[in-house]
Amino acid sequence: MDFEEISPEHPGSEECIINGIPRDLIEQIFLKLPVSSLLWCLGVCKQWRKIIRCPQFVTAHLQCAPCCTLLFAPHQSGFNRLHPSDAILFDEALSPSAWAVPVIGPDDILCGSCNGLLCLYTDTSTIKIANLATGACLHLEKPVKNLKGDHFSFYSFGFNPVTKEYKIAHFLRDRRPYTAGRFRAIQVYTLGDQEWELVRTPEYLSLKFEKHLVVVNLGGKMYWLTEDRASSWHHAVMSFDFSEKTFALIHLPTVDLEDYAIDCPRRYWITEIDGKVCVATAQTNGYLPRVLIGKLQMWTLNGKLEQRWTQKYNIQLPSYSIRALPFFHEDKIVIHSSNGNLCSYKVPGQNFEIELSKSVKLLHLSHHIDNNIRFHIYVRSLVPLNVYRNGAIVSRPNRKEGWNSNKWQALEHVLCKREEICNSVHQLVPEVLALCEKINHILQSLPNEAVLQPIEVEVNHMLQHLPICPDQHPKPLRRLNWVGQSQDMEKLTALLDRIKCIVKIISQVKDDIRTKQRSYTINQELTLEGATLLQRLATAVCEANSQGLAGGQLDI
Repeated sequence: MDFEEISPEHPGSEECIINGIPRDLIEQIFLKLPVSSLLWCLGVCKQWRKIIRCPQFVTAHLQCAPCCTLLFAPHQSGFNRLHPSDAILFDEALSPSAWAVPVIGPDDILCGSCNGLLCLYTDTSTIKIANLATGACLHLEKPVKNLKGDHFSFYSFGFNPVTKEYKIAHFLRDRRPYTAGRFRAIQVYTLGDQEWELVRTPEYLSLKFEKHLVVVNLGGKMYWLTEDRASSWHHAVMSFDFSEKTFALIHLPTVDLEDYAIDCPRRYWITEIDGKVCVATAQTNGYLPRVLIGKLQMWTLNGKLEQRWTQKYNIQLPSYSIRALPFFHEDKIVIHSSNGNLCSYKVPGQNFEIELSKSVKLLHLSHHIDNNIRFHIYVRSLVPLNVYRNGAIVSRPNRKEGWNSNKWQALEHVLCKREEICNSVHQLVPEVLALCEKINHILQSLPNEAVLQPIEVEVNHMLQHLPICPDQHPKPLRRLNWVGQSQDMEKLTALLDRIKCIVKIISQVKDDIRTKQRSYTINQELTLEGATLLQRLATAVCEANSQGLAGGQLDI
């Protein structure tokens, strides 16, 4: 993201104040600022721009940046409509953001996250590298165009700290007879290079490929699980060194996994914890294969040469309550429970039992978010992408992508319609307040009668507890993720419920005044001023009901 340089009104003042500050001190201050603030600082003066764009500063700021958690859910079909890809950013305290991740389109699939850069895959002929913090994107041609059966798990994205290069790896499946599930080569691309490099896999290594392959990238190597029927795990870890372009087989620790229910299948994972390769295993329910039961055992790989495994955790899982592998964030474990809630639980030590009653709910996953969700470690960084734009395989998408594609027009129409309804309801709030105050004034001017006192109390209560300020406008739904959209819909439903109470009170006041045959002028004034407003409310509520925004039908 580039900013125009801002010329100071008083050059002498800038020379005295800004340039007079030692560069080292400015750098130390900038290291503590978030990326969003540094982007604005680019436009202050040339000295600041030079500091922020310095590669050494970008690296130092990256090392100081706190790690966040990115939850990604791929697009899918469900309940007779398409659901776009979506992502939730959690800060260091595991608080979820309501804003959508702008660089992720509705068809994008997240392949990996490294140093603040996201690697995204689509069904088109491009791979997208994006910096979430700066909004910069780079489109790359896929190694094999129109490859039938191509899948996001065939791609991996990492960083080689030795050469300071970003690498994309593509697992090229073998289509020869009797080789289903295996791959014959890895295609590697280094950002900025001219072409993909083909690295053949050695014939003597068992490179059985599993669907939804998870690859861990650490220290210039990538690791994944493969079959090894001779071991107690029935799996082993494969590694590929980007620098040496060599493969290696790493045997898993010898452990006794036979003291479990025989009829319950076992699942295995590879992940990253505290900057180390970690493998995990747990049994699944025979009838609910996505639900974990029993103990979750986890080992970490220590040392690059001796390949020594150390048990990291031995976790007793609550019965039939955990779906998929938990994610570890500092001293907390993030759990996807069977009821759809995403919770965090403080890790007390190496051996412990998860007590869901002591967990903290983070959010409720929407009905269209299933077990394909994945967690990624993410940091906000200044890593630039413009230095790679001259690569030979850099390209532009050949067809419409994102919300401009035809497949998402129906959903885009629904979101636009909901935004119109939200805006129309919010625009009526000041008029509703004015009418409530008018009613309250009329009630106070009438003789004190016991029949009208409860209504006056209810009107006063209503004026004090309107759920949304009349000056507050809803956020555009297309700029929110599913958490933000759910929150806005809940607020709108609460507002519509309050409007229902207002309509009920207006009708009751009119009926009571008419019954008492008092102040025909006042009753006529209420009727004339309220009729138009009530009609507009009725229209907005009917539209809300048709879009499923209100908790129930609202009669006006």
